[in-house]
Amino acid sequence: MNAMPAVTGTPSFVIQGREVQLPVVVRDAASGAATYAVSATAARRLIPGDMLEPVEIWPGKALCSLAVIQYRDNDLGDYNEVSIAFFVRQRSAPKGIPYLGSLADFLRGRVATYIRHLPVNQSFTCEAGRTIWGFPKTVERIDFSIGGDRATCGLHMDGAHVLTLAVPRGGSRRLPDSLMTTYSFIDGVLHTTAFRSGGEGVGFHLGGAQLSLGNHPIADELRSLGLPKRALMTMWMEHMHGSFDPAVRL
Repeated sequence: MNAMPAVTGTPSFVIQGREVQLPVVVRDAASGAATYAVSATAARRLIPGDMLEPVEIWPGKALCSLAVIQYRDNDLGDYNEVSIAFFVRQRSAPKGIPYLGSLADFLRGRVATYIRHLPVNQSFTCEAGRTIWGFPKTVERIDFSIGGDRATCGLHMDGAHVLTLAVPRGGSRRLPDSLMTTYSFIDGVLHTTAFRSGGEGVGFHLGGAQLSLGNHPIADELRSLGLPKRALMTMWMEHMHGSFDPAVRL
């Protein structure tokens, strides 16, 4: 069944015969992320259109995030996900203090993202993500292993190994809810989505990630950025929660 907006008084969509109301709520997930300093020139080539540009934290260096998520309790189901994203800004926005301001905004969680790839391992969340927010979801093989002091996630597409990312697990911090923004394209038009996220069992590390790349075109994209290399930082959340608002056309 094709997805379509549901006729209700609140924002909702019918996906595969099931109504999804917004905001979509994530009640529990495990999440790991590694952030890398990459070539800003290479990143710019992977961001479509002319409205967004990568945030440079110092001359010629942008930020790329690789995230792996195991959703346990989510309005869209229990599934695995891999995110490849860049930290971006609208070209028309005030730039503020060069480099120093961008780095400070990143550390405070105030920098928006553009998601380049967002593979998942279930069809329902794939269709919902593409229809509601324009997220570039595809259904792929994602193997997630959480145990001991590390979490490891492997992504395979078209029968080929794309990447395997391992991050340190564990932490005792609590991350308060914060508001973030991500950009996407729906029918070629730029949209923005606000989402809120927080977590418990949070740990931060300098470096700490282990990344291996396979022989898929997406692996080649990551190589064009200068990966694999040492991550600037990694983060783990044993229990993440959040919610996603409707996409807003810009």
